[in-house]
Formats: sequence, C-alpha cells, structure tokens
Amino acid sequence: MPRVRYIEPGGREHTLELNAGSSLMRGAVDAGIDGIEAQCGGNCACATCHVFIAPDWQDKVDPPLEGESSMLEYVQGAQPSSRLSCQIAVTGELDGLVVRMPEQQ
Repeated sequence: MPRVRYIEPGGREHTLELNAGSSLMRGAVDAGIDGIEAQCGGNCACATCHVFIAPDWQDKVDPPLEGESSMLEYVQGAQPSSRLSCQIAVTGELDGLVVRMPEQQ
C-alpha cells in the first residue's frame, strides 16, 4: 500500500497507508485529518480539499484536468504546487508522497 504524508497547517504530520485507486482526499477524510474539508465529497465542485504537492513530487503527479484547473483559479492562496486532493488518485508510484494543507480552505 502506498504511503502518503499529510502535513497540517500547524506542522502536525500524519503518514497513512492508502489503497491504490483511492484519492488523497478520501484518505485524509477517512483518517479524520484536519485541514481537508471536502464539502462536495470529491466531486471537484468546491475546492475545500486544496493541498500543496511537495516540490520533489510535482512531476510524479498527473497534471490537473480542465475542471480542476478551473476550480483552482478560485482558491485563495493558490500556488503552482496547488492541487485538489480529490483529483489525485493514489498509485504505487506515489509511495512516499508529501502534501501540505493550506492555513484555510
């Protein structure tokens, strides 16, 4: 099972083993991690699962599709490393991925 490290705004870290095929958002929500609200339930309709992908991992994560890119335009504090965690499927290649949550969603 791929392991993903989530870093909350205050610096608290959580490392989770996630099922391949699940989303980064689903893993965080199921584990009760603060910082990912996921109000739309993973439908790419609210951007409350915004995360920052660590620089070393950005080229290993598929680029955002048009719908996600459109949602990210409305995210306060978005950066080039911004992604919606509901749109990133966990794969074996992402074992060790590090994501950081923003101060607010």
